[in-house]
Amino acid sequence: MRVLSWNAIALSASFSLATPLAPAHAAGRSGAGQALDPANMDTTCSPCRDFFQYANGGWLKRTQIPAAFSTWGSFSALAERNRQGLHALLEAARANRTAKPGSDIARLGSFYGTCMDSDEAERQGLKPVQPLLSVADDLKDVSELPDKIAWFHVSSIGPLFSFRTGQDPKRSDLVITFASQGGLGLPDRDYYVRTDSASVALRTAYLAHIARTYELAGSEVSQARHHAERVMALETALARASMTNVQRRDPVATYHKMPLDSVRALTPHFDWAAYLRGRGVTAVDSINVTQPDFFRAVDGLVTSTPLDDWKAYLRWKALDDASPMLTQAFAEEAFSFDQRLTGAKAMLPRWQRCLRWTDADLGDLLGKAYVAKYFPPVARQRALELVHHLEAALGERIAALDWMGEETRRQAAIKLKAFEERIGYPDEWRDYAGLELGPSLYANRLSAHQVEVKRNIDKLGKPVDRREWFMSAPTVNAFYNSSLNSINFPAGILQAPFYDASWDDAMNYGGIGAVIGHEMTHGFDDHGRQFDAQGNLRDWWTADDAAHYKERAERVADQFSGYTVLDTLHLNGKLTLGENIADLGGLAVAYAAFEKTTAGKPRTKVNGFTPEQRFFLSYARVWRNLQRDEALRTQVQTNQHSPAMWRVNEPLSNLSEFAKAFGCKPGDPMVRPDDKRARIW
Repeated sequence: MRVLSWNAIALSASFSLATPLAPAHAAGRSGAGQALDPANMDTTCSPCRDFFQYANGGWLKRTQIPAAFSTWGSFSALAERNRQGLHALLEAARANRTAKPGSDIARLGSFYGTCMDSDEAERQGLKPVQPLLSVADDLKDVSELPDKIAWFHVSSIGPLFSFRTGQDPKRSDLVITFASQGGLGLPDRDYYVRTDSASVALRTAYLAHIARTYELAGSEVSQARHHAERVMALETALARASMTNVQRRDPVATYHKMPLDSVRALTPHFDWAAYLRGRGVTAVDSINVTQPDFFRAVDGLVTSTPLDDWKAYLRWKALDDASPMLTQAFAEEAFSFDQRLTGAKAMLPRWQRCLRWTDADLGDLLGKAYVAKYFPPVARQRALELVHHLEAALGERIAALDWMGEETRRQAAIKLKAFEERIGYPDEWRDYAGLELGPSLYANRLSAHQVEVKRNIDKLGKPVDRREWFMSAPTVNAFYNSSLNSINFPAGILQAPFYDASWDDAMNYGGIGAVIGHEMTHGFDDHGRQFDAQGNLRDWWTADDAAHYKERAERVADQFSGYTVLDTLHLNGKLTLGENIADLGGLAVAYAAFEKTTAGKPRTKVNGFTPEQRFFLSYARVWRNLQRDEALRTQVQTNQHSPAMWRVNEPLSNLSEFAKAFGCKPGDPMVRPDDKRARIW
């Protein structure tokens, strides 16, 4: 299963306060001018030279990133406004003394209220994480390691590797188990192996951070430093055995389903029977080992790594997971290292951290309350109508492709028709049965994680739940799921700056239309195109059509890889290829749907802009964004989404529709030569 989302930064826990959705074709005209404030633009910059600057330059010049944020733009401003609404909802739940024990309101109030009790966190000290620390300290022989690892994994803490259930990529009607690389503390394996000065400095800071955290937990300075060095050595060994983030994008390269006996032969020194018993897995005959070479390396580490190193490593994993939720000293130490990756200047207020944790762990409880008050059924239906408009436009474009043969075209049409459309929220909400809450935030989070992990394991042997969601309803994002062949639009994104009933078609199709088109195109990006209509990893392309596709995709990758972001750091066109294809295709599909919807209507100008120009201005406005250098560097090295400026200028430079709308000529920076232009869908 692969979930491909619209936004690089998961802005969960957002809140819809806008007017409920109305069909795009019924939207009024009066709000379009207000939506495009000329003060946000930089008309001294030609739209044909740098459209991102032209559309957003005024806003960029006068805006500053708030101290507690690493990035600030349309997404973050919307989420911040929305969080105020969720804050009120959770404070009301916290104050409710009449809610029935075990009810949704009681659970929300208890979880959030416990989090807000900073005095209790100080009194608790290390107590909430002590059970995990004891598991690490009680390790008496490496033969016990599988059982200890299982204990951590049950609590959703990931030392050594990850283990979960999911749809079989080649049999999407089956739920199987997956064992994958993991166990790292830095964001990606490359952070451990790069030799540039920035990477070396970050590793030095990480080592010091581990040591300081050990000291807070009671270790002597020299002992803390020694433990940190051993942890770093072990994580580096795991990193060197790991696949790169680009390699892991290939679904074929990560499919190695093998009988349990073969898994045991792959790792003869790791007792899988003990591990599976610890995870509560009683009936499994095979595992998809997504990176076999990684597990061969793990097996070697089991026998070559001293026992004390394993104890130090497990202890660090427990402390690292718990630190943000323990005492203020632990939270500040965790934040001090996070600053190296995000550039944020201050910690978020406690209520915002608590809100985010509540959404992460009790997302369906929060989402259910949100939908009941702010997302009526009519909003869901109207959004679905807009999705159908975009699907029709993509279907017409597939039918007209000049580079695709009839057999592949027929299969693509079948896949498009099979899209499962998810709008707003799941049809069935989770009940969180078994969740026990007490006076400790971290203990409550462990309880929530244990319930979720058990829910995941319990899927084995049961039919695939094809209606399951993987984001909470208030999330400002959208996603495509390749194994379910589903397009998903949480209620949180169905509002301004993506959609507003007072805007005209140009604004709405340039906003939410591009989002819908983006997620649909993920079904046909370099990854999604390898899955069929039922979500099975199956090659349904003719050899010639696949070659034509790869040639066009390579052009997209090369375009993005040619850009320098910071110092000598380039965009990684292969890492971001799927998202870039989805941006390019999504815009083209949204524009085609917009043209069809407005065909024969007057081309009325608003604030001096034609409908076509407003479409592209609406898209660019969604992506206005400022980002600290640290966060930008982290994104470029680890994230499959390109930074905001390139999500605007690059797709538009490939679209003749954009050049026509703004009168751009060959040779202008925003117009790619015909022989270098990328166009797939």
